[in-house]
Amino acid sequence: MANPMTIARAAEKAGVGVETIRFYERRGLIAQPRKPRDGGYRHYDLGTVERIRFIRQAQELGFSLREIEELLALKTDRQADCADVRMQAVAKRREVERKIGQLEEIKSALDALIATCPGGGDLSACTIMEALSHRRATTTPTPSQSRSGNVETRATFRIDGMHCDGCARTVKAVLLSEPGVSEVNVSFSRREAAIGFDPAATNRDRLKQSIVRVGYSITGSS
Repeated sequence: MANPMTIARAAEKAGVGVETIRFYERRGLIAQPRKPRDGGYRHYDLGTVERIRFIRQAQELGFSLREIEELLALKTDRQADCADVRMQAVAKRREVERKIGQLEEIKSALDALIATCPGGGDLSACTIMEALSHRRATTTPTPSQSRSGNVETRATFRIDGMHCDGCARTVKAVLLSEPGVSEVNVSFSRREAAIGFDPAATNRDRLKQSIVRVGYSITGSS
């Protein structure tokens, strides 16, 4: 073995911790060197260090360990070519773009929450805490009185553009930040939002606009 190294030295050259190398070994991403018969330290070579660097850099680009295993398998597959690796990279970029979109939606929802915050006063009047509170009812709305004493109005919007339960939570947070909204039930599976609100404080158009503002569209209402 050329330039044999202890695990500590290999970790230093690869820019990782010793426990990271041991974790990679347990996952089968790198082979654990045989222990010398004389009971000394296991020795790692430069090839293993390069493999560790490859794994670490792939992780930094967002590849999962399963995906990295596939990339490593391609490196040893004589039938594989650059197109196979490119396909993996394109798929990862699409996933990153999807995550960026979700983060933008969350950012917009937070912007909406922050915009409604009075910025001072008693915590009980904090609109952000109110919007995030789980004290609100999330069952199917039924006619009731609003906190102002007015008869509450109900609206159900069919929403296009939600891709996951996280999207549904974003829509719910935005709607709950609207003044006069007392309860919201957003269903990702049904692609709809059922809202109870005080018509003296808000209206259907404003609620629609709050949904559209975070990147979704309304395909129907009742």
